[in-house]
Amino acid sequence: METLWQDLRYGLRMLRTHPSFTAVAVIALALGIGANSAIFSVVNAVVLRPLPYPEPERLVAVNENNPKQVREPLNVSYRNFLDWQQQSVFAEIAAYKFEEFILKTSREPEPVQGAQVTASLFSTLGVRPAVGRAFLPEEDKAGAARVAIVSHGFWTRHLGAEANLSGKTITLNNESYSVIGVMPPSFKFPADQTEIWTALGLIADQRYMTNRAVHVLSAVARLKADVTLEQAQTEMSRLASRIQQENPGADPEHSVALVSLHQQVVGNVRPALLVLFGAVGFVLLIACANVSNLLLARSSARQREISIRTALGASRSRVARQLLTESVLLSLMGGALGVLLALWGTAWLSDYLSILVPRATDVAMDRQVLGFTLLLSVLTGLAFGLAPALQVSKTNLSDALKDGSAAQMGGLARQHLRGLLVIAEVALSLVLLIGAGLMIKSFWRLQQVNPGFQPQNLVTMTVSLPSSKYQRVAPVVAFYQQLIEKLARLPGAQTASAASFLPITGSGGQGMLTIEGRSFAPGTAPSATYRRNLPNYFRTLGIPLVEGREFTERDDGREQKVVIINESMARRHFSNEDPLGKRIKVGPPENEPWLTIVGVVGDVKNEGLQVESALATYEPFAQRARLTMNLVVRTTVDPASMAATVEKEVRAAEPDIIIFKSDKISNASTMTERMAGSVAPQRFNMLLLTSFAILALVLAAVGIYGVISYAVTQRTREIGVRMALGAQTRDVLRLVIGQGMSLVLIGVALGLVSAFAMTKLISSFSDLLFDVKATDPTTFVTIALLLTGVALLACYLPARRAMKVDPMVALRYE
Repeated sequence: METLWQDLRYGLRMLRTHPSFTAVAVIALALGIGANSAIFSVVNAVVLRPLPYPEPERLVAVNENNPKQVREPLNVSYRNFLDWQQQSVFAEIAAYKFEEFILKTSREPEPVQGAQVTASLFSTLGVRPAVGRAFLPEEDKAGAARVAIVSHGFWTRHLGAEANLSGKTITLNNESYSVIGVMPPSFKFPADQTEIWTALGLIADQRYMTNRAVHVLSAVARLKADVTLEQAQTEMSRLASRIQQENPGADPEHSVALVSLHQQVVGNVRPALLVLFGAVGFVLLIACANVSNLLLARSSARQREISIRTALGASRSRVARQLLTESVLLSLMGGALGVLLALWGTAWLSDYLSILVPRATDVAMDRQVLGFTLLLSVLTGLAFGLAPALQVSKTNLSDALKDGSAAQMGGLARQHLRGLLVIAEVALSLVLLIGAGLMIKSFWRLQQVNPGFQPQNLVTMTVSLPSSKYQRVAPVVAFYQQLIEKLARLPGAQTASAASFLPITGSGGQGMLTIEGRSFAPGTAPSATYRRNLPNYFRTLGIPLVEGREFTERDDGREQKVVIINESMARRHFSNEDPLGKRIKVGPPENEPWLTIVGVVGDVKNEGLQVESALATYEPFAQRARLTMNLVVRTTVDPASMAATVEKEVRAAEPDIIIFKSDKISNASTMTERMAGSVAPQRFNMLLLTSFAILALVLAAVGIYGVISYAVTQRTREIGVRMALGAQTRDVLRLVIGQGMSLVLIGVALGLVSAFAMTKLISSFSDLLFDVKATDPTTFVTIALLLTGVALLACYLPARRAMKVDPMVALRYE
């Protein structure tokens, strides 16, 4: 222990003696370690940490699927869920449905994220309320008393954190609910933003709940202790088959798919996070190579010191241990600074990712992350210090003690090691840069996708009328029709309309398509989305009318119920005939009316720019009015400047109207903001990976510059001799740049091979790239040329210094 303290004191003294070297090394390491710690905090919270429930490995998500229609998992039918309760492989099973409640407050109504859940949800997850109780089975039925459970945050903000819940009530959607429980602060299911839970059974008698073909729920189950996931899947598939036989034609070809709940929660974001974690690992490796080069360069100046210590009896292992101690000290200093950078980065990541990534609110610099940072710092110190320590401790004592032999002791082996480190830096940097290049090109391609409408100069706003004042259809229709007329007359407004769902922000409602006079094989009927919109919707958004007409105020469904379809539906199902006048249904055929097609409009990217346009239908708002709508106003001025004016006009029309502002993306004030929000995950991945790649490029350029600059210093006498014998400056330039570029080109070649080898991995992450192949030749060539150009500049700067060497001065070198 005394020897260790001696090494630490001596190491600190040596680092203080060379502040410039120490500062450069610490900053390089801090960038690498800090970036790794910040990204690890996200990976740890989202991917690695088990779900915060007892025995989380036994929790599974229960989905339905239909291989003949779509490959993605589907939501769950309530009737099927009731039948699943007969199974023998689950200890418990629960269902839930997302719901946005309108909370009545003393000020103005407030939208609150919530969920309607079966009484078994909390026991299935193994969580009890921190205050009060959970739902009773008799409360999970139609006609039961209205009760609610609230989150800890809601309890604190709205109920004064009073432990006695007796008599505590809240008003949701104009209905009074008794608060019976408060969940623990850590409970965030089914989403981080969920604040209220009500009994799903209250709506069990609704038409869409009693129809087996309507899939609106999600389900979670806890496996029995002796049942595996595979056994449960077999049993549930058998049960689904029996349900199909007992209910022929009700919901053809549907089955059950089980997946672990953890995978269901984080499966979509895992690939991107792991790619980013791998990228910061590359940055740290490059930083290590840089510091190793610095240590090797510095070792020449210390060669005489090491030789004297060896002559006085220090063993090679003792010298190597001292040098490794200094390396670990450097990395610990870099790690300490890296923690400060990671604290800032973690806070930014947690805030930015809160609406993009599940469990992002749990991201923090906790004990696991700090432990990871400490371990990473120590391993980093050993990694970059080991090779220089072994190299320097391998001393020829008699040569080292001779005057003027420092350059010699810089030795060929050390030069080769530094060259190998540069090659590794270049190769790693190229892999990162190619990954960033692919992401940039993918994002650019995504931005070039035609959304099917004109998003510029559009003000948007999501609003909802209070149900207590608007209980009949006619006043609702009249209000929205009058409102859009007023909005269209505002100064700076061109036209206005409203729709149940706007483009980009979601698919809207969805149901099975029925075409009059045609039949589909069981389980193969296509699905179509439906939206309800007011007149002028297509003109306001700039959606082209291909055939037929738009809706008018006369389309109220009294004489004839009408519909407009998109080009995809016309092309797929009416390719050889005129679709106008044909009749269709969207939804359960026994419940839905026939709709006559009166127009065809262009395809719109309703579910996102990267998603193919689905079969879409549009119905007049007056046919099936709803309280919640999305207003849209096309302006002749900056739309952001019009948002406040539009809100003022809306509130003047109805003081009690609810304006949704709880979601940063879907309630943006302009359509361009909504568009930007829809590609936020892709932008985040691209920006972060590009930042890491640029940092790697800078570190690699610094490393190349350092190696060539050191080589010029070592070869000053040789260069002087060459110039004294008649060598021209261009010969010196060629000599120095040739030495550096030979290393760079080897690194580029290895990097290209490595990047190409990783394309299989990148290709498996289909969500990471859009319309770009992982082997895109343009990206590979462009990035290789870019890195080569930067490396050439890094070689040219020390080469210019070599060209200015005075032969007379150089011959007196040493």
